[in-house]
Amino acid sequence: MFAVSLGDDRAELRPLEAWQAEEFLAHMDRARELVDSWIPLASFVTDSDSARALLQRYAEKQAADTGRLYGIRLDGVLVGGVLFRIFDAESGNCEIGVWLEPAAQGRGLITRAAERLIDWAVHERGMHRVEWIASAANTRSIAVAKRLGMTRDGVMRQNYLHRGVRHDSEIWSVLAPEWRARTGR
Repeated sequence: MFAVSLGDDRAELRPLEAWQAEEFLAHMDRARELVDSWIPLASFVTDSDSARALLQRYAEKQAADTGRLYGIRLDGVLVGGVLFRIFDAESGNCEIGVWLEPAAQGRGLITRAAERLIDWAVHERGMHRVEWIASAANTRSIAVAKRLGMTRDGVMRQNYLHRGVRHDSEIWSVLAPEWRARTGR
């Protein structure tokens, strides 16, 4: 299995696969309270079977070239993840999603992992548009979109129902020419 370094702090990005369901479940248990505040990912992973099912669903998406899922590891421990929730190679559009457990926050892991995914999507796969969608109340996520050089495209008002509450969603994006100019490639 491959690993991509995220810097000098022994952080790395690795694929998450169905055989890692127990580890993924333990990670979700550590991240559940924070993650579930914004997205239902933690709600989908409540036991070994549901963890395996989610990882298998992303394995199938990867095989169909419609999505991918990677774990963020720090000193070998799974502490977060990044994914292509949507990956449409034909249209050249994709959407990145991210999460991190509380103990790993404040180290730039999400920003560095998202940079690797955007780099790959633009430079290796020829994607034209990479989107980032976050609750307007999730200021940490929006700050990452800004650090990535994304542009705020707009707000979908009260479009997202989560835990009985309607949330506004902010849509951010970076286009391939913008990313190439930012990275000098």
